[in-house]
Amino acid sequence: MTEASPPTASPSERNAYLQVFASRRIAAMLLLGFASGLPLALSTGTLQAWLTVEGVDLTTIGFFALAGLPYTFKFVWAPLADRFEPPVAGRRRGWLIVTQAGLAIACFVAASLDPRTGTCALAVCAVTIAFLSASQDIVFDAYRTDLLKESERGAGAAVSVLGYRLAMLVSGGLAMVLADTVLGWPGAYRLMGVLFILLIAVSVWAPRLDSPDAPKTDVARELRGFAAMLAAGAACWFLLRALPWEMVATGRLGRLMIDTVIVVAALVCAIVAARRVGFPSFVEPWDAFFSRERALALLALIVLYKLGDAFAGALSTTFLIRGAGFSAAEVGAVNKVLGLAATIVGALAGGAWLAKRPLASTLILFGVLQAVSNLGYWLVAVLPRETWIMASAVALENLCGGLGTAAFVAFLMALTDRRFSAAQYALLSALSAVGRIYVGPLSALLVESLGWPTFFLLTVLAALPGLVLLVMLKPVISRL
Repeated sequence: MTEASPPTASPSERNAYLQVFASRRIAAMLLLGFASGLPLALSTGTLQAWLTVEGVDLTTIGFFALAGLPYTFKFVWAPLADRFEPPVAGRRRGWLIVTQAGLAIACFVAASLDPRTGTCALAVCAVTIAFLSASQDIVFDAYRTDLLKESERGAGAAVSVLGYRLAMLVSGGLAMVLADTVLGWPGAYRLMGVLFILLIAVSVWAPRLDSPDAPKTDVARELRGFAAMLAAGAACWFLLRALPWEMVATGRLGRLMIDTVIVVAALVCAIVAARRVGFPSFVEPWDAFFSRERALALLALIVLYKLGDAFAGALSTTFLIRGAGFSAAEVGAVNKVLGLAATIVGALAGGAWLAKRPLASTLILFGVLQAVSNLGYWLVAVLPRETWIMASAVALENLCGGLGTAAFVAFLMALTDRRFSAAQYALLSALSAVGRIYVGPLSALLVESLGWPTFFLLTVLAALPGLVLLVMLKPVISRL
């Protein structure tokens, strides 16, 4: 008996598949995916490079990483995007237009500032860009879910990721190269503002959604719950900030720890208020998640899995420019362009690997590769300045990071309850950003105390708690 050959798609099946990619809906996913990815670097890597070139001190640059907090807390206001919509362009598209117009304005304002004399104003712009970007992500994810037919979801996800990565290339590597050689940093941010204006036209052109049925929960109750949650969280934060913490914590690291405790306490107060007053679209997804086995441990794993990777990347741009001595143009061309390409290849390879292998064992394998790949930056720190060494380290770290991202996204999807997919995915993805946001200030303090080589060795150790917890939770993950 001969082995049967694998089935192949018929010409009609292949034509039907190609027609999916040719639809207006899929084209909209590509362009709106680009819009979703464009703002990220403008409040992170590109901004970090601008601050570094202008001579801003390392500690201040590290604390600019906190501008990404809206990505962590976007689940707080995500339910409101389902309840309300601007009176233009219909459901979802109206919010896309509002956020893109706001991003354009924020870029033009940032371009008018001097990082050395207007540091605080530039920080406000960075937070504004991050908030509007996180809001656009919420709306785009919902729009993609509402718009695409079942047969189009795979193609829509693929092209939106492609658009997102291309946008990161434009606002990251290309913007840095143009800023360093042609436009200057203010000119680069003005160019990004013009792109956001053009993307408003894309949102207007994108297919319109039919208005949904009236929500089951009362709008006034949702607003009361949201207002009570914000008020309780803000009151707790201001009250705790007013206490004399300098008596129990000194130094930058101590203040950072106290600030973290205050934020967590404020979040707990906000959740309690939302539950007491009633904020159904926020509370119900939490209840559903915590009803599952080892829920708290799974949440801890979400934070810890990419912690080592986040540490290594927190100040990577500053390290390559200031620590290793490369120019901003070199870093833009190698760290951003090559690194982004390696991330895409890693994500695609990780997806192919996951198609045939268990999720839990894949998470462990890719987690180990993520940790080991950080040693590439350690080699850059201890070896003589060579572009090929830097390029190899960047490619390896981003390739392994892409593998880990593919497995991690699959893990988040496996955790999501289909009844609350939008709310829970926003919550889990926001939680996964905690490590990336908070390691910035801590990374700067560690570098100043220990130096770059020791810091990158510590990033390998930072990955170990997540790997240990992952091994402990392997049976639970295997049952997802």
